[in-house]
Amino acid sequence: MQEPQVYLNGKFIPASEAALPIYDKGIVLGATVTQMTRTYGQKLFRSEAHIRRLYYSLRYASIEQVVSEKELVEISEELVSRNAELLQPDEELGLIQFSTAGKVPLYAGRVLSDEENRPTLCAHTFRLDFSYYADAMRQGYHVVTPSTRHIPPECIDAKMKYRSRLHWHIADSQTQQVDPKATSLLLDLQGNITECSGANFLLVRDGTIYSPTLRNILPGISRDVVIELAGKLGIPFKEQDLQLYDVVTADEAFMSSTPFGVCPATKVNGKPIADGKPGPIWKRLADAWSELVGLDIVKQITT
Repeated sequence: MQEPQVYLNGKFIPASEAALPIYDKGIVLGATVTQMTRTYGQKLFRSEAHIRRLYYSLRYASIEQVVSEKELVEISEELVSRNAELLQPDEELGLIQFSTAGKVPLYAGRVLSDEENRPTLCAHTFRLDFSYYADAMRQGYHVVTPSTRHIPPECIDAKMKYRSRLHWHIADSQTQQVDPKATSLLLDLQGNITECSGANFLLVRDGTIYSPTLRNILPGISRDVVIELAGKLGIPFKEQDLQLYDVVTADEAFMSSTPFGVCPATKVNGKPIADGKPGPIWKRLADAWSELVGLDIVKQITT
C-alpha cells in the first residue's frame, strides 16, 4: 500500500520513516515555528504568504533558514503533488511546515557536528477531515473564555506562529469541561479578547467587521483574505481593543482559519450571540470565498 511522503531535512521519505531525535529542541524546549496551508481543488492556497510568515517567525526566533523561501515553495508544491495522488477527487490536503531550533548536545550525550546540529526542517501533509468542522459550519461555534490567559506579547510576540502551545492545551481542557464541542477564546491580562485556538475571532456590529488589534493576535492569512473580500464587498473592517461585552452584544461573530476559511460563531459562554444563528455578513464572506477558490466552501465541509 502506498503511503504519504514527508520532506525531512533535505529528503522525501515515506511518512512511516519520518522521526525526530528525542533531543531535538522542538521536543525538549518546544522551540518550533510552524505554518499550516491547505488545498482547494488539491492546489495550495496562498502558499507564498504562509511561507513568508514562516520565515518572519524563523527570523524572530533566531532559527537558521536552511533553504530559501523559493525553495520551500517548490518543495511544498512537489510534496502536495505526490501526496494528492493518494486522494479521491473530492478530497483535500492540509500541509504542515515546521522548523525546530536544532538539537540539545547535552541530551545527545556527545559533541554534535555543525551538520548534525542544524535546525530540523519538515513538511508533511494530511487528509482534511471536514466532518470535524461540519456541525460548526451549519450551526456556528460555541466559544468559551477559560481562565487561562493569552501569553502577553511582552513575552512572545503573537505575530509569530509557534508550537509551544501548552497553554492552549490547558485552555481547551477547561473549555471542554463547559462544552465538549466548544472552542477557546482567550482573553489577555487586561480582559481584551484575543484569538481562538487555531483561528482569528471577528465580530460584526452595525455592518462593520471588528477585529482585535495585531498587538495581541496572529495576523492570520485567512484573516487577510477576509479583509480583502470585505473590501470588495464594501464591508468596513476595523481593528480595536474588544472585550467580552462586545462579543455578547455583537450582531454576529465568526472565525477565520485555514481549514474552513470562515465559520460562524453563534454562542459565547453559553449565551447566544444575537439570535444564535449564522449571520448575513458571514454568509456574504463565505459566498465570496467560494467564488475566489472555485468551489462552495460551506458545501464542501457540510457534505
